Amino acid sequence: MKQLLFLLLLTTSLGFSQSELTHDVYFNTDEYDVPLTEENRILLFISSLDTIQIEKISIYGFTDDRGSTDYNLELSQNRANTIKELFSGYGIDENLITNVDGKGIILLKVLNENEVNKIRGLNRKVEIIVTPKTKEKKPVEQPKKTTKEATKVNQNKTAEDIAKGAIKKGDKITLDKIYFKTSYSYVTSDSKKTLEKLAKILVEKKNIYFTIQGHVCCTQMSRDAVDKKTKKRNLSVARAKYIYDYLARKGVDKKRMKYVGMRRKFPLGGAPEFDRRVEILITYVGTAD
Repeated sequence: MKQLLFLLLLTTSLGFSQSELTHDVYFNTDEYDVPLTEENRILLFISSLDTIQIEKISIYGFTDDRGSTDYNLELSQNRANTIKELFSGYGIDENLITNVDGKGIILLKVLNENEVNKIRGLNRKVEIIVTPKTKEKKPVEQPKKTTKEATKVNQNKTAEDIAKGAIKKGDKITLDKIYFKTSYSYVTSDSKKTLEKLAKILVEKKNIYFTIQGHVCCTQMSRDAVDKKTKKRNLSVARAKYIYDYLARKGVDKKRMKYVGMRRKFPLGGAPEFDRRVEILITYVGTAD
């Protein structure tokens, strides 16, 4: 059995080193609901696809050698359909899934009678094959910004500018040194002091209204990322709401705040941690008391 497991692991690693990426999902006898441990493995696999341009996804269901042919064909199809629904639920575009087929029985090949049950367990599965796009798209040239536009881009403000009152409607506040844990919606411990300082400033500046914008890194085609805690593909929203809830607890009036997820529409182009960020867009500045 150890040799069999080694071969399976070797096959998986080869799948990732070649053009196609593969993943197998295993099921209990006569069932097509995904076991929790397998769902967690699928989530990790889907997360690994975020930086890949996908051409197509094929999903094939199988059963062990017990049961009638008709029963096993239906069961294998149900297993394939379950994986398709799970992929769609995690934000994979259904148009990329080109094949969802139940293949039925995998015939039992046994060298050792003691391994029959284990091998049957490995045959109750769905195979997922992801084919990446082979042609790289040429980068789209961005139009050159005029001097006025370039100046506007460089007008990002800081928390200190809020404290000084040196802001206006349309300014964007970059929350420097507030970083989020990878794949989660809460900030790192190093960010707590900066966040506390921001809250004190915003509590004092009651004339400022703003929208909290959450961002994520490393996803494909500007998609949102999956929040590992909730398993929902809304991580940018969850990060913005984390800051919203924190500021509300510290005394900032909720009427002054909104929050929104920006997905991965505006990557900064640097290290991934800088895209795991939140920014504040000033929407109104009233007369100071």
